[in-house]
Amino acid sequence: MKKILVANRGEIACRVFRSSRALGLSNVAVYSDADAESAHVEAADQSVGVGPAPARESYLRVEKVLDAARETGADAIHPGYGFLSENAEFAQSVIDAGLIWIGPSPETIRQMGDKQRARQIAEAAGVPVVPGSIRFEPGMLEGLEPAAEAVGYPLLVKAAGGGGGIGMRRVDGPDKLTDIVVATQSMAQKSFGNGAVFLERFVPKARHVEIQVFGFGDGRAIHLFERDCSLQRRFQKVIEEARAPGLPPHVTDAMAAAAVRLCEATRYSGAGTVEFIVDAGTFEFFFLEMNTRIQVEHPVTEMITGRDLVAMQIELARGSLAFIPQAEIKTHGHAIECRLYAEDPNKMFMPAPGPLATFRPPTGMAHLRIDSGYREGDVVTPFYDPMVAKVVAWGEDREEARRRAVEALRAFSIDGIRSNRHFLLACLGDENFVSGDVHTGFIDAHRMRLLAA
Repeated sequence: MKKILVANRGEIACRVFRSSRALGLSNVAVYSDADAESAHVEAADQSVGVGPAPARESYLRVEKVLDAARETGADAIHPGYGFLSENAEFAQSVIDAGLIWIGPSPETIRQMGDKQRARQIAEAAGVPVVPGSIRFEPGMLEGLEPAAEAVGYPLLVKAAGGGGGIGMRRVDGPDKLTDIVVATQSMAQKSFGNGAVFLERFVPKARHVEIQVFGFGDGRAIHLFERDCSLQRRFQKVIEEARAPGLPPHVTDAMAAAAVRLCEATRYSGAGTVEFIVDAGTFEFFFLEMNTRIQVEHPVTEMITGRDLVAMQIELARGSLAFIPQAEIKTHGHAIECRLYAEDPNKMFMPAPGPLATFRPPTGMAHLRIDSGYREGDVVTPFYDPMVAKVVAWGEDREEARRRAVEALRAFSIDGIRSNRHFLLACLGDENFVSGDVHTGFIDAHRMRLLAA
């Protein structure tokens, strides 16, 4: 392996470039017309345009991406997150083209990408799963109401092929069940090419906790401890931290063991995340899904373990990573990541694209990491996710990490767009967050106070 093409854009492309360059490798960027002068293009050694601004006409065009690899002589492809990162057909196309795929096998991606199939595999591996229903294909409504009664209200309607909180709707009673199922089936078909949905029990006061795993492709796997991703709006993560505050060690140990069992059972290869929902009162946990890629929030794990997950992915793919015993994975301190978005919290967090007239991340602060794919003067377009930066702070303990995150956000100068910077500060300063009382309903429960802060 000498040259890696990153089939992505923005922050994650820049992130992969940093690790690959440190390993002595060259980098290739792909870009849409809207990203022709972006930071990730400037950061690459070579770059190739792949089409118009809409992702379906550029970043999601498999042949365009493969043509870019051939044109530049890239011998490996890293998918980042989002776009084609969990597309089994893309992974297979990369392999069929004679290139190195930096990720798990296409078959594993396919199995885990179908959320209901993933539940079955998890159950077989002895991993507890949330009570759920059969799948309902588009137009299939027979047996829906009895299935809902068996699962119990409130429940979630979830896209079988969805992920990242997309294709998920809450239902509190039978009166709106059919309408929401039909609407979710339609949305899922348009978004994922798979309109199947299933029902899953909703845990009213829950923690969203995930285990960072790494498999060696031979039936051996390790974990790099847990992250708490409970602070969310519209099922999308806003603040993540490692380790999870207030969870008893026997609970996190059990979750980690379950996640490793799942990886071992599937002979998982590379970095992945096993996500769990945890009852905030009883600490009972259930498998949600597995993400077969690097996660947006991976920096908090890197900061507490000192491990470069992207470098591990690359080294495994090129055959130079030796097995790492679990006992060698240690943690130190606490880390908090805040996702800085171009969005308006006062308008239901709607994206707020526009020019970054001012964009000056803080500098000179100890134990602070800023991951971004933007620079001052760049334009946040309406075509892609509106996250403009990840502000990641480390401390000897959670309170020190929280204070450093607050200091960093206060020092972050951003203008020209609406952002959620003040909202993030309100969350970090809320007495419930400070005490560690975090759960998936946190933002909805305290929205008015947070918006008024």
